[in-house]
Amino acid sequence: MEIHEITPSGAPSPSPSPGPEGVSTAPAPDIPVKGKSRHRLIQRIQRISSTPSLSGLRRSRSVGSRGSPYSTRSTLSCVSLAATGPPHTPYSARSSTPQPSPLGLPSALNSTPQSSGEFPFDTPDGYLAIRKVENATPITTPGTAPLPSEFRSKQDVQIRTRPGVKPIQKQPFRFWDKMPNELQIHIFSFFQPRELVQASRVSKAFYKTCFDGQLWTSLDASEFYREILAESLARIIVAAGPFIKDLNLRGCVQVEHYKRTEAIVKACKNLINATLEGCQNFQKSTLHSLLRNNEKLVSLNLTGLTAVSNTSCKIIAESCPQLETFSISWCGRVDARGVKAVVEACPRLRDLRAGEVGGFDNVATAEAIFKTNNLERLVLSGCAELNDEALQIMMHGVEPEIDILSERPIVPARKLRHLDLSRCVRLTDAGVKAIGHLVPDLEGLQLSGCKLLNDDALESILASTPRLTHLELEDLENLTNSILSEHLAKAPCASSIEHLSLSYCENLGDTGMIPVMQACTNLQNVDLDNTRVSDLVLAEAAAMVMKRSQRSIETGTRPKLSLQMVVYDCQNVTWTGVREVLFRNTQVKAVSGQPGRVSFPTEMIGLKCFYGFQMTVDEHQKRVLRGDLASAGRLERKWADYMQATEEAGMTGAGYRRRRRRAREAQALHLDEEDGGFGPTGRRRARTLGSCAVM
Repeated sequence: MEIHEITPSGAPSPSPSPGPEGVSTAPAPDIPVKGKSRHRLIQRIQRISSTPSLSGLRRSRSVGSRGSPYSTRSTLSCVSLAATGPPHTPYSARSSTPQPSPLGLPSALNSTPQSSGEFPFDTPDGYLAIRKVENATPITTPGTAPLPSEFRSKQDVQIRTRPGVKPIQKQPFRFWDKMPNELQIHIFSFFQPRELVQASRVSKAFYKTCFDGQLWTSLDASEFYREILAESLARIIVAAGPFIKDLNLRGCVQVEHYKRTEAIVKACKNLINATLEGCQNFQKSTLHSLLRNNEKLVSLNLTGLTAVSNTSCKIIAESCPQLETFSISWCGRVDARGVKAVVEACPRLRDLRAGEVGGFDNVATAEAIFKTNNLERLVLSGCAELNDEALQIMMHGVEPEIDILSERPIVPARKLRHLDLSRCVRLTDAGVKAIGHLVPDLEGLQLSGCKLLNDDALESILASTPRLTHLELEDLENLTNSILSEHLAKAPCASSIEHLSLSYCENLGDTGMIPVMQACTNLQNVDLDNTRVSDLVLAEAAAMVMKRSQRSIETGTRPKLSLQMVVYDCQNVTWTGVREVLFRNTQVKAVSGQPGRVSFPTEMIGLKCFYGFQMTVDEHQKRVLRGDLASAGRLERKWADYMQATEEAGMTGAGYRRRRRRAREAQALHLDEEDGGFGPTGRRRARTLGSCAVM
C-alpha cells in the first residue's frame, strides 16, 4: 500500500512501503511523514469549526522567509482554522457527515517515530495561518469619520490646512461678570438675609452684589438677632439704609451704643414700617431723629420703649401724617394726652394699641377717638383708669341725640372689628352696654378680668354682632348659665363663633354649655377650666364634632385636630367623659346602604385635662394623628379597664384582694400599651407584674 503525504504545495508525494507487520521502515530524513494523518486532521478541524465561513477562506500557506512576519517566535494573537488543503479533498468543509477521527484509528503510522515531537505538524509556519501583532502592518483607517467641510468652523479649517500652527486657546468666559446687574439682583432676591450675609463671603463681586440696597428693602432682624453682632447688624443697616422700607429690630438689645444707633438713624430715611419693640437702649434724641427723618411711616411699633414720651407722640403727629398702625403699649412715660395728639393728627389711623397706658379717663381723649371713627382695632387692655363715662363717649360721643322708641343714641356705627378691654377693672355693665348695637362688624371682643360685669352687659352685644368669632370672658364670676343658653346659643353669631374662653367662670356648668355645644358648630377652641362642666359637655362636644365632620371611606385616613378643649381643674369631669372623647376620636362606623364598608373619622378633639389622665390622652392623640386608629383604640380600651379596676379596688367588702389583683393586672397592661404597644418590631414582651407588697 502506497502512502502519500500532502506537501505544502498541495501535491501528493510517494512514501516508502512499510516492512513486515509491526515493523515500519524509517523514512528518509528529508521526506516528511504522516501526510495523510495531517490531511485528515485538517479536514476534521475544518468540519468541527464553530464558524462555517472560516472553511471557505482558503488562505494560502505562508512561506518562511526573512521578510515573513512569522519567521520569529513572538506573541501570537490569533490562529486561523482555515488551512489550505489539496484540491482533490474528498470531503467538503461544510459537510455535516460525521467523520472518524484519524487519531482514534489503528494505523501503522502510529508506531513511526515522530521527528517533530508530539505536535502532528512539522512546523507551525507551514500549516497554520498565524498573525503576529508586533510585525503586523498598522491600520491607518481613522476610527471616526470627519465632518463635511461645509459643517466645519473656519478656525478648524485653518488649523488643519496650516500644519505646525498652534491651536488658538479660547479665553475663559466669566459667566457671573458678564451677567447683567439686573439678573444678579433678581437671583439674590430669593435669598434670606442670613443667606445673603453668608454668600457675601464668596468673592468681592458677590460681596458687592449681596449688599446692594435693592436686596435689603425689608430687614427682619428678629429671626437672627441672637446670632449677629451689633457691629455687623449696624454695618448692614448703614449699607442698605436708603433702600430699607421695612425694618424690624424687635429684641435687638445689642444695638446699645449711641454711635451705632445714630448711624442706623442717619442711614434709614425711607422707612414705611418700623418695629423697635424691646430696643431698650434707644436714646430719646436718637428716636426723635428717626421719627423726623421718616415722614412716610405707615406702621410704627414702639412697644415697651422707655424713651417714648408724650413729646415723642407730638413729633409723630407732626412728622408722620400717613400713620395707620401705632403701638405704644407698656410705654410708662406716655399717657392719654400723647395718644390724643396722634389720633387727631393721623386721619388714616386704623390700629391703635395702647395697653397699660394711663390717663384714659380723660374725656378729651375719648372724644377724639369718637370723632375719628376710623379705628378697626382698639387695644386698651390693662388701662385701669378707663371708666364707664370715657367708654360711653368713645361709642356715643358727648350728649348724643337719643331715639325715643329704642332709647338708643343716634350716632354713626363704629368701624371697630377688634376691641380689647381686658383688665379694665373700673368698667361696669353701664359702660359696656354702650358697645351694643354700634359695632356690627365686631369680630373679636375681650373682656377678661372685668370682674364687675354681669349678664346684662353682654346681652345687647351678643344680639347685634353677627360676625363675632372670638369671645373671651375669663374670670367673670358674676356670669350665669342664662347668658349662654338664652343669649349666646340663640345669638346670630352662634354659627360663626370659633374661640370661646370661659375660664374661672365658676358659676357656669352643663345647663349653659350644652346648648352652646349644640348651637355653635364652628367652635375650634373652648377654655372651660375651673368651671362646673361635667362629662356631659365632653360627650356633647364629641357628638358635635362627629356631626359636622365628613367621614372618609379610605383606609389610613389621618384625622386633623379641629377642636381643642381645656377642662382641667373641673371637679365634675371624670375619666368616663375623657374616655368618651377618646372613643369618638377613633370610632369606625359602618357605611349605611353599603354592607361590608366602613368609614373613618376625619376630625378629632384635643384635650387638656387632669394631669393624671394627660399622658394617656397625649399618647392617644399621637396615634390618631398618624392614622393608627387600631392602636389608639386598643390604648383607650386598656386604659378604661385599668380605671374601672382601680375604682373597683377602692371598694370595701368581700373580694377586696381579688379586685386589687385585677387592678394591678389592668395597670400593667395599660402601661405596656401606653409605652408603645405595637411598633416596627412587633408587640413588646409584657412587663412582669410586681409581687405583693405585703408578702
